[in-house]
Amino acid sequence: MRIAALFIVVASVPAFAADWPQLLGPARDGRSAEKDLLDTWPARGPVVVWKHDVGQGFASPVIAGDRLILFHRVAGDDVVECLSASTGKEKWRVTTPTTYRDDYGKGDGPRSTPVIAGERVFTLGPAGQLVCRDLKTGKKQWDKSLLDDYTVKKSYFGVGTSPIVEGKNLLVNVGGDNGAGIVALNLETGKEAWKATDHDASYASPIAATIDGVRHVFFFTREGLASIDPANGKVRFTKRWRARIATSVNAASPVLLGGDHLFLSSCYDTGAILLKVKKDRVEEVWKNKESLNCHFSTPVAVGDQLYGFEGRQEEGGQLRCIDWKTGKVRWTENAYGCGSVIAAGDKLFVLGENGDLGLVKADPSKYQEKARFGALGKSVRGHLALANGMLYARDGSKLVCWKVKK
Repeated sequence: MRIAALFIVVASVPAFAADWPQLLGPARDGRSAEKDLLDTWPARGPVVVWKHDVGQGFASPVIAGDRLILFHRVAGDDVVECLSASTGKEKWRVTTPTTYRDDYGKGDGPRSTPVIAGERVFTLGPAGQLVCRDLKTGKKQWDKSLLDDYTVKKSYFGVGTSPIVEGKNLLVNVGGDNGAGIVALNLETGKEAWKATDHDASYASPIAATIDGVRHVFFFTREGLASIDPANGKVRFTKRWRARIATSVNAASPVLLGGDHLFLSSCYDTGAILLKVKKDRVEEVWKNKESLNCHFSTPVAVGDQLYGFEGRQEEGGQLRCIDWKTGKVRWTENAYGCGSVIAAGDKLFVLGENGDLGLVKADPSKYQEKARFGALGKSVRGHLALANGMLYARDGSKLVCWKVKK
């Protein structure tokens, strides 16, 4: 399990220009500031730097400096590994026994992507076990059993939201009883700082933003949007947005657009909505069921366009570009099924559930594929990570690092 195969020579003291410390990158918007990336790839894809065996799960890798954190399940253990981001060599590995079983046969591994904050890394397992570890050593600093501590109702596929760090606290959509829908925990101790809402937990992950001088953390819970003051847990406003049927989930994170707009999207005959954010409320700009119905992945914005996956995973998905200001569909591409997408400049890195990895130009006029190849196995759900000229992706058996810098 722990052997990484090195395929090219890597500089012994690399310069780390950009990290990917959480789901969807530094700003949780699916975007990277990296430049000088390859404009196309060979038929077999960019150069493979290293590979590493992995177990079950859909948690994405996260990177800070030369430390990559991988969270997965091997046999009866949840496993957290710290690898060298540049070589794949193991720095530390810790295992925790687990008995979690998915009721619907969708896999027993972690869904929640770890979060790196300073010298700490936080992991949240599908059974609700939240653990804070020292990033350098893997030593446990504190842990909490969220399902037990907050009397959480059983969800369809276990716990899948990824927490967010805001100030001195870690914020989680717990979905607990007695006003513990959203809970803030102190980073150092795990002690509860505040709790808010009676919203059940979703599979979407929160984002933070300052709009008109007001700091918000936006949660897309099972009920819909909730804006929370991260300083004290005060609920500034809510907006219901969920399917009418119970057998549904909200899984795509909110997307901040134009500095003061939010895009929400869900499947199950729900659709998308664009909201203009005010200090204490939101105003609807448009909503429909035709533009972009996102199931499990979050779209990425480039200019005035949103690029993401349309449609339910069970029914097959499509890569789509829409004008976010109007909801107008620009183009649709059927090459990938469902999947996920991140961006750097005008480059889109597209990972299909079918294992295809594509390089696409962010162009609203038409789909412009620069490269695509069969990179991984089937049933890929974890998002991509891009850091320091390296692109990382995983399926249910391996994690691969490619060099994508010129």
